[in-house]
Amino acid sequence: MRLTPQESEAITLMRAAERIAFFTGAGISTESGLPDYRGPDGVWTTGKIPSIGEMPKTDEARIDLWQRRKEMYPFMRSRQPNEGHLAITRLIRGGHALAVITQNIDGLHQKAGLPDDRVIELHGSTHSFRCLPHGHVVSGDWVQQHLEAGEIDPRCPECGGVLRSNTILFGESLPKAALEMAVRVAAAADLMIVVGSSLVVYPAAQLPQITKERGGKLIIIDRAPTALDDLADIVIRGEAGHVMATLAAGVMEES
Repeated sequence: MRLTPQESEAITLMRAAERIAFFTGAGISTESGLPDYRGPDGVWTTGKIPSIGEMPKTDEARIDLWQRRKEMYPFMRSRQPNEGHLAITRLIRGGHALAVITQNIDGLHQKAGLPDDRVIELHGSTHSFRCLPHGHVVSGDWVQQHLEAGEIDPRCPECGGVLRSNTILFGESLPKAALEMAVRVAAAADLMIVVGSSLVVYPAAQLPQITKERGGKLIIIDRAPTALDDLADIVIRGEAGHVMATLAAGVMEES
């Protein structure tokens, strides 16, 4: 296996680390067929970013949103984890890393074999919903089954309340419990590896800085420059899947 100098250095850091944390953004899922946020076809560039101000305020608007969700969900559900997700799973399940903090809502880390308690979803998940009155959580599959059965406005099976996506819209605060857990993991890590994030959205982008402030190391893997490249110990330019598979193989080769 031919390694670049940066990959060799990264493997050395990973072997020496005792508490690795991963931080992933949309760039890790582009190889699974999902758009990133800030690339040419990303939702930021094309203006397809839902905000808190766009929450449906009438029954008609909500029904229209459900119809669009019904059409979109099979595509989201069919996405499969790529080499990058699988490499992170191998490292965490092999005891080489603590957890993965993710900005993604696609559920691909769990689909790659990680349990929920090893995945900290800062922006929620597109695979679940919650009711507005009481916060009951309902699976995306349950909602999809009811939409395909002809329901136009599925309601919470527990209380009959209005459902909304269990994701964070622009303008909303991050879920307190997830953010607190992410901060604890970042503070405990002696090495954070950022994969596929431009690191411009706060407070999430502050997490690698927390690791550095506590004396930890930082590796950034991305196709394009990020906002924290100057802070990183190693920057690797490349596709997340290929690079992560290479690093995981190098680390686990010695195990």
